[in-house]
Amino acid sequence: MTDTYRTVAGRGQARFEVRGSEFIGHVAPATDRESAESFVDSVRAEYADATHNVPAYRVRTDPLREYESDDGEPSGSAGKPALNVLQQRDVENVVAVVTRYYGGTNLGVGGLARAYSRAVKEGVDDAGVVTERPHERLSITTEYDDSGTVRSVIESEGVAFEADYGETVAFDVRVPVAEAEALRERLRSATSGRVDIE
Repeated sequence: MTDTYRTVAGRGQARFEVRGSEFIGHVAPATDRESAESFVDSVRAEYADATHNVPAYRVRTDPLREYESDDGEPSGSAGKPALNVLQQRDVENVVAVVTRYYGGTNLGVGGLARAYSRAVKEGVDDAGVVTERPHERLSITTEYDDSGTVRSVIESEGVAFEADYGETVAFDVRVPVAEAEALRERLRSATSGRVDIE
């Protein structure tokens, strides 16, 4: 799972009506199953009065985990069409929930599938799609004597980091997975091994 992948740039939302029923598509980034479930729960709580809150997500665990539910709609009319959009758009680490307020007219399985697909499509469009590289976090601790060296190595890599100057100096670094090992080696070499990396 070290290759690049497509995901949503942020949160997105779409809202429209089909024959009296209101559909609201909510889309958000999710790095794992827990964050996806937590987004689903927050939408369900916010729209607790809705007739349905249909979830679908794809997260990059090993292997890729996909989930969908019809949430009371006829089987195959809601969750699967929602998940299909995420698959067709080839986006991962993304969660979608489509909220439906029933408007009194049955849409049939085909009508529901089109509406749920559209809600996710438009939600993804609103969020925007970006190409992302998998990152990992490195926790780097060093004594003050080596902190300047460590900081300049990290800065030369152009990666995001935070530094905490306490009894020792701790750097929290977010680095692309493909570059993490090279960074570890550079840090060990620059400090003659006097650096703790987790």
